[in-house]
This record gives sequence, C-alpha cells and structure tokens, in this order.
Amino acid sequence: MIYEYRIYHLIPGGMAKEHERLAKVAFPLFEKHGMKVVGCWTNLIGGSSNQIIYMLGYPDLAAREKSWMAFQADPDWQKELAAAAANPPYVDRIDNVMLRPTAYSPMK
Repeated sequence: MIYEYRIYHLIPGGMAKEHERLAKVAFPLFEKHGMKVVGCWTNLIGGSSNQIIYMLGYPDLAAREKSWMAFQADPDWQKELAAAAANPPYVDRIDNVMLRPTAYSPMK
C-alpha cells in the first residue's frame, strides 16, 4: 500500500467551500474510482488555520495513476470544475507527497 498526503492551502474565507467540495463531491468520487480515503484533518495546534490535509491510499503507483485519470475524467468532477471556474479561486496551492510505509510501520 502507498499513501498520498495532500495539503490544501486556502485563501482566507475558503475553508467552508473546500470542506463542502471534499465532503459532497471529491471524496465520494475518490471512493468510486478506487481511492481509499484514509482521513481528513485541519490544524488544531501549529501550522496554518487555512489548511485542509487529507490522505488517500492505493495498492501501488499504477493504481493511483489509473484512479486519478478516471477521477479527472468523471462527468461529475468535470461539472464541479466548470462551476468552480465561474467563481473566484479559493485554493492558493496544493502540496502533494507520496508515502511508502516502512517495514516497521503499523499502517501498511
């Protein structure tokens, strides 16, 4: 199993919009296309208050590539992108890291 760690840095005022998009659109589509949503977090202490962090799991990199291609092509995601394009952006940037568990990690 490999894990994708994503941090969304949001423009002030964008948290509610991104929470709604993740919960109602992106996460259900991730699951539909074989991406395991491991968890989603915001900073309680430390870091920026304008961040949403989530982690996805895949069997391997090939599965990740296949899932992301299907997700990007999904008509429901295309509809979401078109709707978002009509409004001012609220995501400043996205950091993305691919993680491989160590041999001694409890999470494999």
